[in-house]
Amino acid sequence: MAAYMIVEVETTDEALMAEYRKHTPGLVAKFGGKFIVRGGKTRALEGGWTPSRVVVLEFPDYAAAERFYDSPEYKPVLDMRLKAGKSKAIIVDGHSS
Repeated sequence: MAAYMIVEVETTDEALMAEYRKHTPGLVAKFGGKFIVRGGKTRALEGGWTPSRVVVLEFPDYAAAERFYDSPEYKPVLDMRLKAGKSKAIIVDGHSS
């Protein structure tokens, strides 16, 4: 069953975030993932949630998403994102029909 990583990002250092974005596609793909949402227009529907940027990645399963996030290859790249802004991230199992 697919799993999704959902990340809310507020960028404070555009240059560092741009560098981060150069490294993520290859790493995400290495762990079987792909981008479903990478920014774009949002509309708050409930609860006053107004994120400046939302990213959604799909992985083959929960374990693959964890392997990506916890990997030594992603650690220095993640550090860039964490220095380039504020973020919140979760992994969630998808729905099987």
